Amino acid sequence: MRLTRIAGGCGDDMTCPTISVTDRSTVIVQGYELSPAVLPPSSLPEGESAVEIPMSVLQEAVHALGT
Repeated sequence: MRLTRIAGGCGDDMTCPTISVTDRSTVIVQGYELSPAVLPPSSLPEGESAVEIPMSVLQEAVHALGT
């Protein structure tokens, strides 16, 4: 799978909240793991996780996709 960053990131594109698109027409969201105090792991289906990203990264992604 090939990733193309469309929003977010730092100088190294790997350590900050980021949104990427793939060559499989899917979206990858990288963000900060939520504390179990905020969202207990038991509230998510097995195999899923939740991350937090700034609203500005979502806005940047929408702009990059032209929608």
